[in-house]
Amino acid sequence: MLIYDTGDSHQPCTPFVKNTSAIFGFSQGCLPLDRWDELNAFFQKSGAKIIFGLNALNGRVPMPDGSLGGPWNYTNAASFIRYTVNKGYDIHGWELGNELSGSGVGARIDADQYAADVITLKHIIDSTYQSNPTKPLVLAPGGFFDAAWFTELVSKTKPSQMDVITHHIYNLGPGVDDHLIEKILDPSYLDGEASIFSNLQGILKFAGTSTVAWVGEAGGAYNSGHHLVTDAFVFSFWYLDQLGMSSKYDTKSYCRQTLVGGNYGLLNTTTFEPNPDYYSALLWHRLMGTKVLSTTFNGTNKIRAYAHCARKSEGITLLLINLSGNDTNHIYVTSEGAQTQSARKESRRFGHIPGLGEAAELTREEYHLTPKDGNLQSQRVLLNGNVLVTDANGDIPKLEPVQVEGTQPITVGPYSIVFAHIPSFYAPACR
Repeated sequence: MLIYDTGDSHQPCTPFVKNTSAIFGFSQGCLPLDRWDELNAFFQKSGAKIIFGLNALNGRVPMPDGSLGGPWNYTNAASFIRYTVNKGYDIHGWELGNELSGSGVGARIDADQYAADVITLKHIIDSTYQSNPTKPLVLAPGGFFDAAWFTELVSKTKPSQMDVITHHIYNLGPGVDDHLIEKILDPSYLDGEASIFSNLQGILKFAGTSTVAWVGEAGGAYNSGHHLVTDAFVFSFWYLDQLGMSSKYDTKSYCRQTLVGGNYGLLNTTTFEPNPDYYSALLWHRLMGTKVLSTTFNGTNKIRAYAHCARKSEGITLLLINLSGNDTNHIYVTSEGAQTQSARKESRRFGHIPGLGEAAELTREEYHLTPKDGNLQSQRVLLNGNVLVTDANGDIPKLEPVQVEGTQPITVGPYSIVFAHIPSFYAPACR
């Protein structure tokens, strides 16, 4: 359990120490305010948006059913928030708790009590940030999805006490599992997570709330992942599929575990050189806009296909993931159902791409990602055949596309990922 050294706890500020008899195997620990100052200096330099997870266990008492009950003792958290505001630190959101939803991880709290505590946090933020032009987001519960528990939390905080409902994803199981690569390459296994995204989307729609869904933490395989799997090329299949799937079900943000740390970091923990997923995330961020298009792929189930309006440019961007190590696919793009009937009659067909008109003669930009030496467990990724490495100053290389003639199919090689930006593609949603 973490306390903040704001002077109200009247006890020495000591770090965590191992204690096997305590919950989670550690003693109580303390965050010194000078450390918080250092962190905020770093946040400011990096330009990052910061979500801070508050300790939600203060004041809890064990209940007969094994859960923890009683209202959240918020005094220490409230003084920590006050200190943060007085220092002028910019916090994007305050999240209550970590993995206490449903059956919890090591500890759990009933949804009814949690909802009351979220409302308390909302009051604290409203009053502390009273004179500020903008208020940080209120987020909860930062835990694993449990339909009944999440439904109750949403219904008791609606319509606007909780800005964001956050859930965690480690759907590949423990990092020590030797079958992680098989799971990542299995389309039906990947599809399993869709039910959670869909379920949560349904809960929010039905409740009539302003709360939106985020993935608050996702490392794929828990307990720090698996070296040469979750920090290698093969993990981009899982990661980009997650980004595509979560977007499809109206997830507004996706927080990856981790930037650096464990075997699932976006950066190498010793050299800080980007792992393949860093480049996957960067291409996603630059190319995929926030409007998601309904996308179907007819053919092998080994191709995963997602399409968004292009980011900051015309047309659409397609993401194609080939989970097959044997097959090269030649993919044609059509806009069936994307236009009104009259507009479709007028459009002339070019190649196999209806709805593009004369613009199909234009080129598109393609970004093909493949593993170095064809090794799925490589920590080096090739973009259009060129290895991506930082320069002597540590700067990210230019991510240059290849130009392809518009009437040609998109060629997706074995075990590869393709982003295709098609500026001439007409999708009414992208206007």
